[in-house]
Amino acid sequence: MKLAIACAAVLTVTATAQDWPAWGGSDPGRNMYSPAKGIPAKFNPGKFKKNSEEIDMTTTQNVRWIAKLGSQTYGNTVVGYGTVYIGTNNAGVRDPRFKDDKSVLLALDEKTGDLKWQFTVPKLASGKVNDWEYLGYLSAPFIDGNTLYSVSSRCEVVALDSAGQANGNDGPFKDEGKYMPGPAKPAVEATAKDADILWKFDMMDELGVYPHNAANSSPLVLDDKVYVCTSNGQDWSHVNIPSPNAPSFIVLDKKTGALIGEDDAKIGPRIFHGQWTSPSAGKVDGKWQVFFGGGDGFLYAFDSEPVKEGDSGIFKNLWRYDCVLPEYKTKDGKPIKYPAPEGPSEIIATPVFYKDRIYVAVGQDPEHGEGVGRLLCLDPKGAKGDMTKSKPALIWDFKDIKRSISTVAIDPATDLLFIGDYSGYVYCIDANTGKLQWQHDMQAHIWGSAMVVDGKVFIGDEDGDLVVFAAKKEKEILNEVNLGASILATPIVANGTLYVNTQTHLYAIGEGAKPEATQK
Repeated sequence: MKLAIACAAVLTVTATAQDWPAWGGSDPGRNMYSPAKGIPAKFNPGKFKKNSEEIDMTTTQNVRWIAKLGSQTYGNTVVGYGTVYIGTNNAGVRDPRFKDDKSVLLALDEKTGDLKWQFTVPKLASGKVNDWEYLGYLSAPFIDGNTLYSVSSRCEVVALDSAGQANGNDGPFKDEGKYMPGPAKPAVEATAKDADILWKFDMMDELGVYPHNAANSSPLVLDDKVYVCTSNGQDWSHVNIPSPNAPSFIVLDKKTGALIGEDDAKIGPRIFHGQWTSPSAGKVDGKWQVFFGGGDGFLYAFDSEPVKEGDSGIFKNLWRYDCVLPEYKTKDGKPIKYPAPEGPSEIIATPVFYKDRIYVAVGQDPEHGEGVGRLLCLDPKGAKGDMTKSKPALIWDFKDIKRSISTVAIDPATDLLFIGDYSGYVYCIDANTGKLQWQHDMQAHIWGSAMVVDGKVFIGDEDGDLVVFAAKKEKEILNEVNLGASILATPIVANGTLYVNTQTHLYAIGEGAKPEATQK
């Protein structure tokens, strides 16, 4: 907890202590842990009304409210200043002006689940190679006072007014009415239920970035800077990288959206497929470092302060570590071709900085199926350059895990680490030694991450099962409940409420909750 308190002084989040204002909460290390108490292990998600997608709230237990989402929801929930934000697609059609496929970020009332406003994002004209159909809005916003920072499905970094258009059209951007329908389509009039874009930075136009299928990075804000992964990747051929010289990671001015720096790691030519990581940060040797997982399987650490070199700002790479084992690269002297099950992977998960160590797993796009993986614990102290062959850098690694896109969750009370892999196994591991304590087969693919809170571990799977484990060395299942649709995101906790979203619904769960008669 001392680490969390120290980090909070630098983070620009000023939400209440019990909010969950960003991916990873208020911890820049991105550990999926909340100190909240009184979170119920058991609840009844209710029954669907006959021939309807509406849930009969009178059949629920410990459920405050339920919000209908789109048909696919991969976004992760964040909560701040009385508002719940979650990304989905437009299949739910809350706004009759927009009935086609769009990505939407919903802003919901924390107490009731009622819609406050929505950020409506048109699809890219280039199609699914850059912006996969019906995938929806993927980036979890970073709440910084009255401003949200996020990455749209159009590969734009955006700053949004937390009040939406209800308090007027603020900021230099005034074309929301033209933006929402999409290019070359008739403009609409922005209403109080629409988002207010303060500024946007188009990474495709400004940097030549070529996102593969989706842009999704959840930004990190430290002081006056926004850190983002650009999602640069391959084209439809899965061979060619259209923009090998485009940056993979950038830093923007949070007030203006101006580019401050771009990375010097030159990852572009080595990208296996795409890049979908989110940044984390921690103090190493007394200075802030920002961590990203690379599309080449390396973990990268950067100086948080870009430097000026000529006319450009450089986001300096301090050190890197190849997380892909040699035996995943070659067999019998021949290279193993990506995405073979026995071959190399990129890093999609968010690196977690916890007690001066970094924890991260390797994995691939779930479309590629199952395969070999690796979970690493690294020591960043004194690291410089390529640390792959430096024994002090690697504290331990766990090779029995399969491909994973999950971010670790570590319980500070026990130093037990929890993570799922795409094959459907949940692992409890001693974070200090890497020793396996127990594992559990969910018997379904796991996309999201575990959440540790109140001595419990919450994790969902593709079959729609939410399993609650006791956060201890002996495996104990406290509850298992099916929510009726796939759970592909991560449960979170804010202000005493557990939020779990399936592909189609968001559940607000609290001990002793007495819901209203209808869902929102």
